[in-house]
Amino acid sequence: MRLPLLCAALIGLAACGSGQQEAASSAPAPTATAGAASAAAPATAPAPATTATASAAPAAAGSVAAAAPAAPSQDDAGRPDVKPFVDEGKWVEGKNYFRIDPAQPTSSPGKIEVTEVFSYGCPACFQFHGIVDEMAKGLPKGTVMTFTPAAFRPDENWPLLQRAYLTAQAFGVDRQSHDAMFDAVFKSGELGIFDKQTNKPKPQSAWPTIDDVAKFYAKYGVKPADFVGTANSFTINTKMKRADELIRAYEVDSTPTIVVNGKYRLTPSSAGGYPQTIELVQWLVSKEAAGK
Repeated sequence: MRLPLLCAALIGLAACGSGQQEAASSAPAPTATAGAASAAAPATAPAPATTATASAAPAAAGSVAAAAPAAPSQDDAGRPDVKPFVDEGKWVEGKNYFRIDPAQPTSSPGKIEVTEVFSYGCPACFQFHGIVDEMAKGLPKGTVMTFTPAAFRPDENWPLLQRAYLTAQAFGVDRQSHDAMFDAVFKSGELGIFDKQTNKPKPQSAWPTIDDVAKFYAKYGVKPADFVGTANSFTINTKMKRADELIRAYEVDSTPTIVVNGKYRLTPSSAGGYPQTIELVQWLVSKEAAGK
């Protein structure tokens, strides 16, 4: 299995793909957990959602939108005003950010939506999620942070982790469990595909299952049987399919990728580093708010 070698070759990049990422980052990334699998892969052929027996899902799971709605903590109260839009030529379309054509609808009417395309199984996303937290806290009034989980690495169990996120979202526990899910994959290893003692890949027969994921979310008040039933429902299968379609429409080929209002995409690599990613996102938000 060549995954550790591939990871070692890519780990210095802020956004990792299969040779298709837009630009190399000049900013150093934090060291990833040793033995982690490759950070991303082309999204041209996402794994199809596994057909499962339909079961009742919470009302929150009724929408097929892939991104989460705003959390109460993301209310505009206390947020700064949007900065005036000024184009000094620093950010170049086609180099630092890329236009999505056609633009995709968002799940937050009346808001400017900033979306991260990610996977809990992606080492670069694990490195980046603290930056995303910082970015989300600094977003101005009229904006919302959402997440779209990718599944295009079935060889690294990403479809299961996509299903996990969307199910947690249905139960309303995705926000409070988000950072802990990364830790469960890369720190404790309980939901990862690497053995933390040997630092080698687990045999596929020993990979985490939806039952293991359900035990993790029990810490957040969701009964394991309810979690499994919802995870295997028609609603979640539909949401997984919608997430795959949206990622293809965004033309995302690596994770993490940031999408601004369904219209622009960028990566830490294309922006030039982690601080520049935050700055570029703020600039694109200002651009959208100004109607430019």
